[in-house]
Amino acid sequence: MKSMMNTHLGNIAIDSDVIANYAGSVAVECFGIVGMASVNVKDGLVRLLKPDSLSTGISVMIQNSGISIDFHLIVAYGVNILTVSDNLISTVKYKVEEFTGLKVEKVNIFVEGVRVID
Repeated sequence: MKSMMNTHLGNIAIDSDVIANYAGSVAVECFGIVGMASVNVKDGLVRLLKPDSLSTGISVMIQNSGISIDFHLIVAYGVNILTVSDNLISTVKYKVEEFTGLKVEKVNIFVEGVRVID
């Protein structure tokens, strides 16, 4: 799905995959986030994705009112999940709004696993 913006210079189209990749790169920079998770519905398995497939654990919905982003994450063991989530929401919201010029209406976080960092 693409987001269309009309400016005085012309039209701008942003694909949802571009927003997902950018949001994923912002998310893995946040403290306490180990990486994105891929959920295999058939087997019920959760696995940590490699850094080159950041958008796989992210779903972006673009509506007229703004952007809604779903994150499937694996967090570090021993961190406060609420604090990490609040940090992720505020950081992603600010940076995606700055990057796209569109309003981020909702950020949903699904913690799929916990991993010990070496």
